[in-house]
Amino acid sequence: MKIIITGGGGFLGSQLAQKLLERGTLNGKPITELVLLDAFFRGEPTDARVRQVQGDISDRATVFNAVGTQVDVIFHLASMVSGECEERFDDALRVNLDGGRNIFEAARAAEGKPRVIFASSVACYGGMDMSQMMSDRTKQLPQTTYGMTKAMCEMLVNDHSRKGHFDGRSVRLPTVIIRPGKPNAAASSWASGMFREPLNGEPCQLPIRRDQPHPMTGYRTVIDSFIALAEVPEEKLGKDRAFVLPAHRVTPNIAEQVIQQVAAERGIQLGPIMDAFDARIQGIVDNWPQQVDGSRALEIGLPQPPDLKVIVEQFVDDFITH
Repeated sequence: MKIIITGGGGFLGSQLAQKLLERGTLNGKPITELVLLDAFFRGEPTDARVRQVQGDISDRATVFNAVGTQVDVIFHLASMVSGECEERFDDALRVNLDGGRNIFEAARAAEGKPRVIFASSVACYGGMDMSQMMSDRTKQLPQTTYGMTKAMCEMLVNDHSRKGHFDGRSVRLPTVIIRPGKPNAAASSWASGMFREPLNGEPCQLPIRRDQPHPMTGYRTVIDSFIALAEVPEEKLGKDRAFVLPAHRVTPNIAEQVIQQVAAERGIQLGPIMDAFDARIQGIVDNWPQQVDGSRALEIGLPQPPDLKVIVEQFVDDFITH
C-alpha cells in the first residue's frame, strides 16, 4: 500500500506518519511506501518505507510527481494557517485552494479509486451567533479567508466523490492542542500556547478574553480520527463526506485550572498566563465556533477525545522533559 501525506513535515503530518509506520497496515494492507510531501523537513527519514518530497503543493508538477499513477490513500494536511491567510489573500488561494485542487486532480488521475482524507477546519463556520452549537448540518458562512478555502475544498471533496473520481472524506478539525515548539501564525496559536508555555516554565501572552470558549481536541485523538476515517467503508458515509470531530468547550480560565492540577501532581513549576489582548486576534476568534456537535463522527466510529486533563498529561509525557 502506498500512502501520501501532504504537510508530512509538520506536527500533525509527522505524528500521523509515525503512527502509520508503527501500525504497519491500513485497511488491512501492509504499508510499503509512505511519501511525505512538504515545503520543509527537519531531518532525514529513518524508515526505508518513507520517501520525502520537498516542494509546494501549489505546483501541479510537484504534486503529480509525488502522487504518481498508483496510490491507495492520500492524507491532505498541507495548508497555510489562518493568520497568514488573512494577511496574504492571494497566497491563501494559491496554496490552500489551488494546492487542494492539485491534490484532488492527482488522485483523480491515478489508477483505481484512491481514498483521500482532507484536513478541514471548524473555521468553515461563521456569520451567525457563534455561541450556538455547530454541527455538520450548520450552514457554512466562514468569516476568514482560511475558513473559506477549507469550505471550498470540502465541497470539491464531496463532488469528486459523487462523480466517482476518488473516495473522499473531510475531517473538520476543532483547534488541535497541545502543539509543541514555538507559536506560529495561526490565529488559534494561543490555544496551545496557554498550555505549552506555562508547562515549559515560560510566560504565555494571552491575546483573547479569559472567558472566551473554543472547541479543542487532543493531537492523539486527531491522528486516531484521521486513521479511523480512512478505514470507514465508503457505503457508511453518505453524500456529505465532511465530519466535524467532537471536542471540549475550553476557555483560558478552564485551561489554567487544568494545568495547575497537572503541575501540582507532576511537580512542574508553571510559567504565568499574562493578559496581552489583541483586538485583531479576538476579532477572528469571535467568528469561530464556541462548541461543536461531533455525534455524526462518533456514529461512524471516530473516537471521543479524553478528558482535558488527560490531553494535558499526554503532552507532558510526549514533549516535556523536567
